[in-house]
Amino acid sequence: MIALGLAMDAFAVSLGVGATQYAHGYRPAFRLAFHFGLFQMLMPVLGWLAGKTVVEKIASVDHWTAFGLLVFVGGRMIHAGFSQGESPHIQDPSRGLTLLVLCVATSIDALAVGLSLAMLKVEILYPVLVIGVITASLSVVGIRAGKRLGTIFGKRMEVFGGLVLIAIGVRIVVEHLR
Repeated sequence: MIALGLAMDAFAVSLGVGATQYAHGYRPAFRLAFHFGLFQMLMPVLGWLAGKTVVEKIASVDHWTAFGLLVFVGGRMIHAGFSQGESPHIQDPSRGLTLLVLCVATSIDALAVGLSLAMLKVEILYPVLVIGVITASLSVVGIRAGKRLGTIFGKRMEVFGGLVLIAIGVRIVVEHLR
């Protein structure tokens, strides 16, 4: 259940990326799914290793960091959705800085999960493998479903995808402020 919960942000982002049609073919889908799964695996390990002091220090800003990253990428997608023709500034989100931003933004919550697992004295290997595999699998499903929606709805899906990213960022902030 924890793995499914952590994978939902990556699934939603994958749905948006697939809808924008910027990640063409199997290689970009594999890169995106692989990196989302990898980051979802590594962040709990970092949380598990970091211990309570480091997590408490970044807990006050982690949600704002995720929010800012998602709003930035989402805003670019919305801008591209409203622009005429091809958008030269939006590239394949399965490469470079955009990929890194998306991976970090969708996996920050996994850091706290890793800390929780350490406090419960749970061995980390099995949970992170399950988290990574489920995240990667749901990312592939999201990309494929998004491509179908993007084909049907066209550039409007870019705007929708950007709004989804911003909504995820808002949800992260609201959850942390409660």
